[in-house]
Amino acid sequence: MAFSHVDKDGKATMVDVSHKTETERKATATCKVALPPEVLECAQESDIIGTKGPIFPTARIAGIQAAKRTSELIPLCHPLPITSINIDIKLEGSHVLIEATVKTVGKTGVEMEALTACSATALCVYDMCKALSHNIVIEEIRLLHKSGGKSEFNG
Repeated sequence: MAFSHVDKDGKATMVDVSHKTETERKATATCKVALPPEVLECAQESDIIGTKGPIFPTARIAGIQAAKRTSELIPLCHPLPITSINIDIKLEGSHVLIEATVKTVGKTGVEMEALTACSATALCVYDMCKALSHNIVIEEIRLLHKSGGKSEFNG
């Protein structure tokens, strides 16, 4: 087995997907953001309102924008025609739970777009809460599921 983004000479390369068939592809990623007590004190029932505005709606927009720009952020990712991005954010105990699902019809999957959406959403939560505390921890960014193409994954 070999890395897909390294050619036989050891050089980084974008994977050639020209021979692949376009299929519907979907990926879901998740992460957690641990909030310290001083941030949780500002929590309201369905959202957190910070000095920069409504945190969850703003973080959701950051995640959507990041997913759409993944190929600009991750050097060897293909630009993809994304057909859907859904980001769920909820406060559970002392954690913000983020789940991002991205869909496309294309020749390559959207795992990196889902992971990037989760990462940017979490970073935005951090940015908007850091005035209250820098003891915020982004945890467990991982792929939950991918479908379409030749392989499935359920993590």
